Amino acid sequence: MKTLEKMNDFFDKRLDGYDEHMMTCIEAAEEFYPYTAELLPQTDGARILDLGCGTGLELEHYFNINPSAKITGIDLTESMLNVLRNKFSEKDLTLICGSYFDVPFDENTFDGAVSVESLHHFTKEEKIPLYTKLCKALKNGGYFILTDYFALSVEDEKTLRNELIRLKKEQHIDDNEFYHYDTPLTVEHETQALLEAGFSSVEVLNSWGATFTIRASK
Repeated sequence: MKTLEKMNDFFDKRLDGYDEHMMTCIEAAEEFYPYTAELLPQTDGARILDLGCGTGLELEHYFNINPSAKITGIDLTESMLNVLRNKFSEKDLTLICGSYFDVPFDENTFDGAVSVESLHHFTKEEKIPLYTKLCKALKNGGYFILTDYFALSVEDEKTLRNELIRLKKEQHIDDNEFYHYDTPLTVEHETQALLEAGFSSVEVLNSWGATFTIRASK
């Protein structure tokens, strides 16, 4: 039986070797991280909000393209933020340890936003309020780049969600905290969540197996 771990505990325990694992164990990671970075705003001093920034794998590529970018990164795991802070000690970083569901975003502040391999743990209903405040946080003309793992069918989406519910019940977990278990939406349901949150358009830009890159424009 898979023992569920709280999200922050899961990543904290796996900090050593995390970057190598992400780059070598996820299909096409060596392609989609730089691809995602290339899609972000390239104007000098662009303000970017990174949801679930982790150790900043996409930022390694983005700072090569736009070294003056100003990054606000949110992540549940302080140890990962410390790695990110040390990687880019000379860059303009504002790093917040917390849940991006709970952290307030200043409105009309960011030129762009990004999230890579972080949001595939949550339901459509959980995402819509997050995406609503994200849309408001973007400047006019701003956009959100999401590169993530998606369910390839509604049946797969339902099966994974039901398995998480079963495991939580079996392990007598009844709190409202997030546990690490992949429950990706389909691209269609993700698109619906973004549009319902107020984004004016959503388009699929690329895919690698079950990983897709989506652009949602304000």
